[in-house]
Amino acid sequence: MSDKVVVLADERPAPSDGPLVRARLRLRLVLGAGHKLGPGKIDLLEAIAATGSISGAGRTMGMSYRRAWILIDEANRMFTEPLVATAAGGAGGGGAHLTDLGREVVAAFRRIEARTREAIAEELGPVEARFADLDAPLPER
Repeated sequence: MSDKVVVLADERPAPSDGPLVRARLRLRLVLGAGHKLGPGKIDLLEAIAATGSISGAGRTMGMSYRRAWILIDEANRMFTEPLVATAAGGAGGGGAHLTDLGREVVAAFRRIEARTREAIAEELGPVEARFADLDAPLPER
């Protein structure tokens, strides 16, 4: 009996450090009149959930309060209900939190990203070994 193993093309394990594993996915939905829902707004919504404030979320993402507020205002106006609810500051403190709809939108977006990654692996996996060296500059033609 031979110890030789024959691997069919469809059964070949994908390289653990191949181009598809290292690929970054940047999914952005452009809805209607240029309204955009993408990773920046979703990351900001997650940061608000984690910090409990728009200013804290902005700080963790390296953006100003004003920029964070503009993005949240845009996201809130894209839906019939807000994604983020805010409370004015003062003696009792202020803050912000995701509404039920905000949590639903974040979860849905992350599921879409995961399903997109699966589709990329399924569709491009069979040709992954035929990618050029993508860490090198593109060759001149």
